[in-house]
Amino acid sequence: MKKILTLLLMVTALFPVSAQEKLKLEDVMGGKYSAQSIYGWNPSRDGESFLQITDGGTKIQRYSFRTGELVETVFDVNTARNVKLQRINGYIVSPTEDNILIQTERKAIYRHSSTAVYYIYNIKNRTLTPLSKNGPQQEPLFSPDGTMIAFVRENNIFLIKMLYNNSESQVTKDGEYNKILNGIPDWVNEEEFGFSRAFDFSADSQMLAWIRYDESEVPEFKFTLYQGLAPKIENYSLYPGEYSYKYPVAGVNNSKVCVKTFDIKSRAIREMKLPLDADGYIPRIYFTKDPTKLAIMTLNRHQNRFDIYMGNPRSTECELILRDEEPQYVNESAYSNIAFYDKNFVVQSEKSGHNHLYLYNFNGQLIRQITNGDFEVTNFYGWDESTNTFYYQSNEGSPLRKNVYKIDSKGKKTRLTSKDGTNNALFSANKKYFLNTWSDANTPYVCTINDNTGKVLRTLVDNKVLNQSLSTKELGMKEFFSFTTGEGVQLNGYMIKPANFNANKKYPVLMFQYSGPGSQQVVDSWSIGGRGNGGLWESFLCSEGFICVCVDGRGTGGRGAEFEKCTYLNIGNKEAKDQVETALYLGTLPYIDKDNIAIWGWSYGGFNTLMSMSEGRPVFKCGIAVAAPTSWRYYDTVYTERFMRTPQENSAGYDDCPINRADKLSGNLLLVHGLADDNVHFRNAAEYSEALVQANKQFEMQVYTNRNHGINGGNTRLHLFNRINDFLLRNLK
Repeated sequence: MKKILTLLLMVTALFPVSAQEKLKLEDVMGGKYSAQSIYGWNPSRDGESFLQITDGGTKIQRYSFRTGELVETVFDVNTARNVKLQRINGYIVSPTEDNILIQTERKAIYRHSSTAVYYIYNIKNRTLTPLSKNGPQQEPLFSPDGTMIAFVRENNIFLIKMLYNNSESQVTKDGEYNKILNGIPDWVNEEEFGFSRAFDFSADSQMLAWIRYDESEVPEFKFTLYQGLAPKIENYSLYPGEYSYKYPVAGVNNSKVCVKTFDIKSRAIREMKLPLDADGYIPRIYFTKDPTKLAIMTLNRHQNRFDIYMGNPRSTECELILRDEEPQYVNESAYSNIAFYDKNFVVQSEKSGHNHLYLYNFNGQLIRQITNGDFEVTNFYGWDESTNTFYYQSNEGSPLRKNVYKIDSKGKKTRLTSKDGTNNALFSANKKYFLNTWSDANTPYVCTINDNTGKVLRTLVDNKVLNQSLSTKELGMKEFFSFTTGEGVQLNGYMIKPANFNANKKYPVLMFQYSGPGSQQVVDSWSIGGRGNGGLWESFLCSEGFICVCVDGRGTGGRGAEFEKCTYLNIGNKEAKDQVETALYLGTLPYIDKDNIAIWGWSYGGFNTLMSMSEGRPVFKCGIAVAAPTSWRYYDTVYTERFMRTPQENSAGYDDCPINRADKLSGNLLLVHGLADDNVHFRNAAEYSEALVQANKQFEMQVYTNRNHGINGGNTRLHLFNRINDFLLRNLK
């Protein structure tokens, strides 16, 4: 044994193990280490197969759930007849699965919305036919019988009848930019209610229903566009241009909304007799499987009263069947993850203090509370009525981790995913199988096909190539921790230390946070970090000599309604205190340089960076605020009033903001914003910078021409993070 050990030492001396390479910022930002996952897939009606976009967007192929094997190629740009395409952006399968809408030439409008040129692909004949020759379309939808397609163009609804040689008719004619929208939400409803289609077909394909938005009285917001580069706007080469749209800031008029119906045979248009508050919202409408029942969801302006009405699309009468009220606000999951069945529906509510599932009938009678306990249901996957089994995702056991579960009619619960971390499921139509995407903080995504007992049938993606590539790189060491603040609140966090960490050394720290209501950054998932991808940007910073930390303070999600909603009416106050408390806690650790701690964040995280740096306790040497709101008086109605009510009702809450704390700013600041940010307008940075100037506070500022809230395009993202890296090196080392 001694001889073998000596030989090994001699070999090691002759052929030393090569040192791991440091990550390069351009590789991290450029996507070189992006993890593979499963995208563009749809379960088929048969329950035994699914469709997926493959080969760089040139094919749609069918795969078996049971085996994971390729069954057939359903669409191929190279064999499709009539029209030649290079690639596709997406697809929509008809309910009868004999036609597919092929999406091409997609152009984004806002976060969820886009226009595109669609083609109807007949699977049997392999022919492509333009959906319409009269211009790009928005949000096309097949009728349940597969014979019609409705879509929106220029704020009006159109109808294609495929049985009549794709004849096109116009349903609405009052649509007008910056005035009337039919079937698609305005900016604020799209952004804050998270949807882009506001119309639906009845189950018998005889009626259309849609939400109509009248934004005539919503104030207009304008910002300047320049010629720029990547892309270059030639029209603005001599004089700048302008973008104008309706944007309601907190306290002003919203769009007036109503629900309309259209009888396809008689062409009669009616308005539903909905008892909606004059300033209320309609975040969703759905036709149920009963064509006489249109489910209409409403919120009051405070968003603490959620109602579900069942309306008859012909008589227009509406009956209230369910009301859910909260002292603060009703969470979005109530209307974004609702599911309707033959005679029942499943809805989520926090009325027990945690988000859980409830089963009701169409009369609004509670059949049963499906889940219960000190945990959060984070997704609902569906109900198998034949076995009376419900499938869902929850964080039972730890707010940092998510698993997939099923629960039967007797309340017996079965965990279907075996690995701790984060599991996200996509189920087959018959609930016999699910595609599971698992990861943890140290492992990129692993995609498997499982049966409904949880058994893994096949692994589709394992990211072995990425793992091998990263095995040669110098990666930070990740660990989760918790601590108790001076106010007695326990907070969760993670820390990423350098690969060559030395406990006897003092390290500067960069703290990242988002901190927005209901958000979560401290999760056991590959998505962690300021840029996601397993905290690879943080690993890059660790190789530069930093320790990176993230802590979810009060107001964040995963820990129940009380923890999340304790910031109500004064957002930013408790969140800032908790980040300061985090810095103070870190300063007690022997390997942390308490005089060299920085904080940064994007959007709400930028807001809380500024609030934390002006909290009153000077614990931060420097900070970076990217695309930050600096006064909630400048932000939109739906988001802001959900947590703050209106400025007229809560002036003191609105007054507690970075602009009014400018004279208390402590530490060096880098303020970053895009000039074409349609979400958090550049005015936030402009007004805050003026407040800093008048308070005689020096700061650095970086603006990006024609960039929106994401600040990307061309070389922009790499430039931004090089700027951040340079700022940190200058201020913390």
